[in-house]
Amino acid sequence: MSLERELNKRADGKCELCSNDEHLEVYTLAPAKEERLNKSLLACKTCIGQIENPETTDANHWRCLNDSMWSEHQAVQVMAWRLLSRLRHEGWPQDLIDMMYMEDEVLEFAKATGEGEADPERLIHRDVNGVVLEAGDSVVLIKDLKIKGSSQIAKQGTAVRNIRLDRENEKYIEGKVGPTLTVIITEYVKKL
Repeated sequence: MSLERELNKRADGKCELCSNDEHLEVYTLAPAKEERLNKSLLACKTCIGQIENPETTDANHWRCLNDSMWSEHQAVQVMAWRLLSRLRHEGWPQDLIDMMYMEDEVLEFAKATGEGEADPERLIHRDVNGVVLEAGDSVVLIKDLKIKGSSQIAKQGTAVRNIRLDRENEKYIEGKVGPTLTVIITEYVKKL
């Protein structure tokens, strides 16, 4: 039986990552040289395009990994881990990575492309105590802050949940204070 037929049977004729049933192809995970069942998966053109061109990655498309990461097949687990690692700056993928369990040799294969390694160019946001802040964290204000462009004042002790990180400056985060989305300087917050 050909590899494509075996994968089609295993995947029930659907993309093993997003469950799309159109434009399916065999995709072999790097750094594997030959197509083998445990190193390949059946994926749609949309998934393959985003896997091969990280610049085109649509984070919302990959919310499907919430289901596919639980696959019993190693190739699907490895690709789910790699994609979640690529997207960990979004916040929600880190929660899924923390829930995943893979055997040591499978995790070693997943890390073989360097997908999970820290980016040396990445900005690190820290609170007033030097604690690293990640997207999705909750912080508390340590002093009263005037909200720019309004007469509102955010009081000391106000919790700001589900923060976003500024991609260009490690001193700034964004969060909602009441109904207003505002930029906050990291030296005025403490991680909860």
